[in-house]
Amino acid sequence: MQRFIDKIICGDSIEILGKVNEPFADLIFADPPFNIGYKYDKYYDKVKKKNYIAWTKDWMSICKKVLKPAGSFYIAIGDEYAANVKIIAEDELGLSMRNWMIWHYTFGQHTRNKFARSHTHIFYFIKNKKKFTFNSNDPHVRIPSDRQFVYNDKRANPTGKMPDDVWSHFPRICGTFKHRKDWHPCQMPESLLGRIIRVSSNEGDWVLDPFSGSGTTAVVAAKLKRKYTGIELSPEYAKESRERIRKNKTLPIEGEGPKEWTEQMDRELKWLYHENNIPSGQLSVDEYKLAIFTAKFNSIMANGENQFTPNEVMKRLIRLRKSGRLGPLRSKHTQANKVKSS
Repeated sequence: MQRFIDKIICGDSIEILGKVNEPFADLIFADPPFNIGYKYDKYYDKVKKKNYIAWTKDWMSICKKVLKPAGSFYIAIGDEYAANVKIIAEDELGLSMRNWMIWHYTFGQHTRNKFARSHTHIFYFIKNKKKFTFNSNDPHVRIPSDRQFVYNDKRANPTGKMPDDVWSHFPRICGTFKHRKDWHPCQMPESLLGRIIRVSSNEGDWVLDPFSGSGTTAVVAAKLKRKYTGIELSPEYAKESRERIRKNKTLPIEGEGPKEWTEQMDRELKWLYHENNIPSGQLSVDEYKLAIFTAKFNSIMANGENQFTPNEVMKRLIRLRKSGRLGPLRSKHTQANKVKSS
């Protein structure tokens, strides 16, 4: 098994892992082809439904075989086969589902005659219900709660809270983003893999990705001091992934860390706040209005690849208000007089 450590292996994952005689993976993250017609370098992602489901069972079975007894198994999949993945995992392979996450992102598929799709399903399975890794106290996994910085509630846990099962602050990596690899049609955000790898493995653990693709899982595993194995059908993708790991394994995880607020951002935020004329206190308790306000701000800033979340925008508004830089809103009386005088 030593030959698999910290390697991107070129070949078919079912064939390669089928020759392994003992479980070695502490964590598996799989982002297989969704069978929706993508043309990869060595694979056309469009086969008959029954064949795709049979293949899905084959690769999931092999992954279960190489997963350690206390290991975790994450699978990203689209709408078309999400139900099949759940049935195969639970009813046929005997895995236990801990969570069914929805990764919601902006820049979804444009549609004319139906609602635009802007999500991916992420399943979280385990082998053993009583023994598994889940680092709920990792400060990089926990997120600030509204009680902390919106409501200033003294009962709030100072370390924040665990994320919900709808993940909405990992933007999709679009083709125009500077860190998109132009040699691969699909790419997961490093920050999303960072959450999964941190919460379900420890330093020195072994992370497996049976559909390595652009190499994101391996890159993040290397950055977080885990062993990694990626399996990729395309020699070109495998080659490019190895180079990506070589160049990036000592760098920070893309998309993490505090976003830098510039003077221009503050000016635009203040302008939008006064233009909307909704008090910050009202925004803080109305999630719908805050979401709309945040979307407007991101649109103004053309902030596609580094979207600010509603919580981050609200936190900045509060900081500007406390420093006296936000300024008072126009009163309704002032607005009424302005309308009359016009």
